[in-house]
Amino acid sequence: MVAERTPRRSWVLASLFAAALVGSSATHALAQRPAAPALAVTGTVQDQTGGVLAGADVVLADRAGQALQTTKADSSGLFRFDGVAAGTYDIRAQYEGFRPQSKRVRVGDRPPGPQKLVLAIGGLEERVTVGTGADGVSTGAGQNRDALVLDKRMLSDLPIFDRDLIAAASRLLDPAALATGGATLVVDGMEARKVGVSKSAIAQIRINQDPYAAEFARPGAGRIEVITKSGASAYHGEFNFTFRDAYLDARNVFAPTKPPEQRRIFDANLSGPIGDGKRSSFLFTVEREELDLQAIVYAQTPAGEVRQVVPTPQRNLSVSGSIDFSVGTRNTTTVRATYSTESNQNEGVGGINLPEVGSDSSDQEEQIIVGQRTIVSSKLVNQFRLLIGHDRQPTVSLTPGVRLTVPDAFTSGGAQRDSLETELHFTLNNTVTWTSGKHVVKAGFAIPEWSQRGLNDWTTREGVFSFSSLADYTAGRPYLFVQQQGDGRLSFMQKMVGAFAQDEFAVRRNLSLSFGVRYDWLSFYGDSNNIVPRASFAWSPGSDARTVIRGGMGMFYDRPGEGPIADVLRSSEGRLFRYVLTDPGYPDPLASGGALAAQPTSLVRFAPDLVIPFSVQFGVGVERQIVKGATVAVNYTGSRGHQTFRSRDINAPPPPLYLDRPDPEHGVIRQAESAGRTRSDAVTFALRGRVTRFFNGSAQYSVGRLMNNTGGINWMPANNYDMSGEWSRADNDQRRRFDLIGTISPTRWMTIGMSLLVRSGRPYSLTTGRDEYNSGSTKARPPGVPRNSLVGPGSTTLDLRWSHGIPLTKDSEDGPKLTVGVDAFNVLNTVNYSGNVGNMSSPFFGQATSAAPARRMQLTARVEF
Repeated sequence: MVAERTPRRSWVLASLFAAALVGSSATHALAQRPAAPALAVTGTVQDQTGGVLAGADVVLADRAGQALQTTKADSSGLFRFDGVAAGTYDIRAQYEGFRPQSKRVRVGDRPPGPQKLVLAIGGLEERVTVGTGADGVSTGAGQNRDALVLDKRMLSDLPIFDRDLIAAASRLLDPAALATGGATLVVDGMEARKVGVSKSAIAQIRINQDPYAAEFARPGAGRIEVITKSGASAYHGEFNFTFRDAYLDARNVFAPTKPPEQRRIFDANLSGPIGDGKRSSFLFTVEREELDLQAIVYAQTPAGEVRQVVPTPQRNLSVSGSIDFSVGTRNTTTVRATYSTESNQNEGVGGINLPEVGSDSSDQEEQIIVGQRTIVSSKLVNQFRLLIGHDRQPTVSLTPGVRLTVPDAFTSGGAQRDSLETELHFTLNNTVTWTSGKHVVKAGFAIPEWSQRGLNDWTTREGVFSFSSLADYTAGRPYLFVQQQGDGRLSFMQKMVGAFAQDEFAVRRNLSLSFGVRYDWLSFYGDSNNIVPRASFAWSPGSDARTVIRGGMGMFYDRPGEGPIADVLRSSEGRLFRYVLTDPGYPDPLASGGALAAQPTSLVRFAPDLVIPFSVQFGVGVERQIVKGATVAVNYTGSRGHQTFRSRDINAPPPPLYLDRPDPEHGVIRQAESAGRTRSDAVTFALRGRVTRFFNGSAQYSVGRLMNNTGGINWMPANNYDMSGEWSRADNDQRRRFDLIGTISPTRWMTIGMSLLVRSGRPYSLTTGRDEYNSGSTKARPPGVPRNSLVGPGSTTLDLRWSHGIPLTKDSEDGPKLTVGVDAFNVLNTVNYSGNVGNMSSPFFGQATSAAPARRMQLTARVEF
């Protein structure tokens, strides 16, 4: 006990001594202290979507309301007041069509931090808002406190591998809210496939904001919203360098040696005025990635275990340039052009895939984006965006020859992945916002996809032999042979259209309601009546207005992507033929004689009653402000998926003998159906904001379950005639999830960013590894065993970042600055196993065959001016 009290006693004595010293010299200090210097007050003006309000009028006033300085926000929404003496002031901002906003700021011996004024569209002032900024609770539909908003400063302070902000944000999404193709990316209000600018030009990332908004196709926890930078009236720039070398890393548990990896990432942006900067500005960004990576091969062949590392280098480049210009005071136009190219070598190597199955791929894309914001009147604002792009993606196999595969053991031979994909596409959306009294009405339409796709398929041209086990491989007894022949060229149009309307109604100061309706249409699926409702409420009971009860419900349609459409078109056009032979000869699959063209062909088709799947998401929760700038939230979220996609081989050999296919003219007839279902229930506890003066961030714990009887449109059951064992835990179900991200600032010279992810294990299936039903699949399970009956290990990953800013001039607040940082990923060097094998015929049965990376270090440097 003495040892524990000694440090505390020392701190008490030091504090008393300091207090006595301050008290004894207070009069002397007041007499000798020089006048406080005149300082600068800076900040930004934004709307509630995070978009900047260029040209907004900003006033610096004293406490009596007398205007001392006036200015206008530049094209980046930035404002600045120079020569401000010590004291307390009010900053007022106004912009036509928006509710004026004011904020009190105190200026002392040092300049205050950048201020942010968020202007709401008229009508939103009736909501209850407690606290300051986004850290308080509010009855606004888009102000739910289980949302996560990462601004530029937080993004700079957090440990983010390769500074890949989108990948880092994706880890925080809810698997139950994702579409078939994964997360939905929304950039500056429009759906996109890529951000289109360098990482340093990302101003903000949002997750799960306004979960039931009719404006978006997916729920809030299934989409990532990105706000990018725009031009500025003064020159600003940023250069980032990120470096990694395996010399600083720990060795992966499955690697025979430490792979000699190295990553070099260069990222820069420059913005400034065009002419006098009053009407026009520019933003230029560039990013170069030189990634000398290594894949870890861990396989078992008849010759023994294989462990080796294989180089898989990547080279990526992206360049963008944009111009913002104003026409009068009501119209702001942005034009942005982007170019990106990617190249990948030895793609597909790793795990059980030996080096010879690798391929090289590349991707080249050009885009032009035009956006316009028009203030029609004080109550009506229109936003328009159009994207036109072209994409080309060739893939070339490195080794020719027949491919040989033993599931969960090894894959060798030729990759046979040769293909060429091209796309000419455009995306468009237009949103109108109208305010009247207590109503904020938004309506619009979008074309997320309107593309001409070209697909040249030369895959599997030399054939693939599959063996159930190493013993069957040694004996030359394959269970399956697959080969494609014919013309693999295909061209088709893919179209998606959406429209919405919603009304956010402030019934009373403490109650708001939001009602909306959305329509989605996809080509090829013959399902055109997809009109669904969305609704939410927020109510603040009691007189202290520190608590908000929030709930909502919405229906959301899925999007299967272009892959199934291409499969069906190739099959129906009768030019590309796919042959699937069970129990073939080896090495000649037709050892008994005959030509492959005389064998039954396989087909892919849509079921006659196929419709677009939809899910119903609903939830209710309570949010409470606990201290100024910090809130807690408890939420229940449920989801029910209906008519979800799955596939079945409707020509599989029927029971009880499973011998012959009903239609001898065809092999596998894979039929995509709307016959699956999904159920998800989860409770989430969240803590957001500045919890203490040293910690600012977010902590979230979720417990729940995700059940389904399908793994997607390409998924097929173990037995095509018996679905009874397929309802089980979903492949991506994790019952418990804990996420902690934030920054700790114990001193002015030190900022520690942290990210802690704790996950329970995912399920996987126990299978025999043999083609028990003579259908060409080894997914059969032992009798009475359901799908995903086994559970893999959980995972824990702690990442840390230390960074420190160094002023390069005497102007420490607004002058050029160098920031250096060190990131440590999986700092505890935890072995997080994955790839658990449930195949009873595999030599790795019951084991994990891969693991997440071991501890890795990353060095960063950033120069800003």
